[in-house]
Amino acid sequence: MKKHGTIFLLLIYPVLCFTQKTIKHTTESPQVLAEKLTAHHQTDLDKTKAIFYWITENISYKVNRYVPNRFFVSYEEEDTGALKPLDERIAINVLRRREAVCDGYARLFKTLCDYAGLQSVVIHGYARTNDGRKSPFRPNHSWNAILLDDKWFLLDVTWASGFIDSRLNTYVARTDEKYFLTSPSQFIADHYPEDIQWTLLADPPVLREYKKSPFVHAAYRKNNLVSFSPSYGILEAVVGDTIHFEIETTGPERLLYVSEFYSSDSTSGSGYPLFAEKEKKTKKIIYSYVIASPLTKWLNVIYNGEQILRYRVKINGAENGSMSVRRK
Repeated sequence: MKKHGTIFLLLIYPVLCFTQKTIKHTTESPQVLAEKLTAHHQTDLDKTKAIFYWITENISYKVNRYVPNRFFVSYEEEDTGALKPLDERIAINVLRRREAVCDGYARLFKTLCDYAGLQSVVIHGYARTNDGRKSPFRPNHSWNAILLDDKWFLLDVTWASGFIDSRLNTYVARTDEKYFLTSPSQFIADHYPEDIQWTLLADPPVLREYKKSPFVHAAYRKNNLVSFSPSYGILEAVVGDTIHFEIETTGPERLLYVSEFYSSDSTSGSGYPLFAEKEKKTKKIIYSYVIASPLTKWLNVIYNGEQILRYRVKINGAENGSMSVRRK
């Protein structure tokens, strides 16, 4: 996020915290809740923030409802006479239970926006997760877009609310501002919509390119990184080849290396390089990594102690000691 955006968030955060605390335990209808959340805000942006951050602070992810590659869930409903729209029916259940999966988060956000006079949509598509397993490339996630000052913006209230600790299979609440009004060029790193117009990109990647791009971790956005290379996520090489990784950054610290191993539990917070040759430039950092073992399957790019990219490595042929690399 740019500096002026950060300053703006700091200025409005006390107001948002007050709103979240005073309406924390409400069981009102979506309409009443939307009115309470936005009553003291004048601009559409401030209203959007109030709704977005209230959800992140008050709705938990329902872990035991999670099924890989499935994101639509059924909700038990009470007989209330006239059938309400699907978005509102799901929103009511989410508010009652204080928990949801991504579809519930997205529909609650849209419903509250509707009652606040804000134009938003629910977007279904594919989200890339960091489990290292192969899975069918099909819709598995939901998020939103919001219209502000005649311009569409992307956001993911589910991922902004927290994450699942895969070791304990528990939900950890932790607000992440990076998924609020994220730039389309960054959002596409882990969100691919069914309807490609909702990439909000003038030249969106085709599905084939997206599927083969490297996995981009959330820390990539947090560290103000601008671009990276290789852009192709599957690297073909032989033992002895050198792969050149390059990132462009606007951040002050530039500690970059590549490793086959990465553990967030290690004392250093990162893995270690088998071979390194680092070159610092004005805005770009180049790291040269030599493939030393035919057993290499993954390479993790680590910046300032945090994993930012992950590549799949396919070892071909015999060792030749060349300094070339087959990459795109």
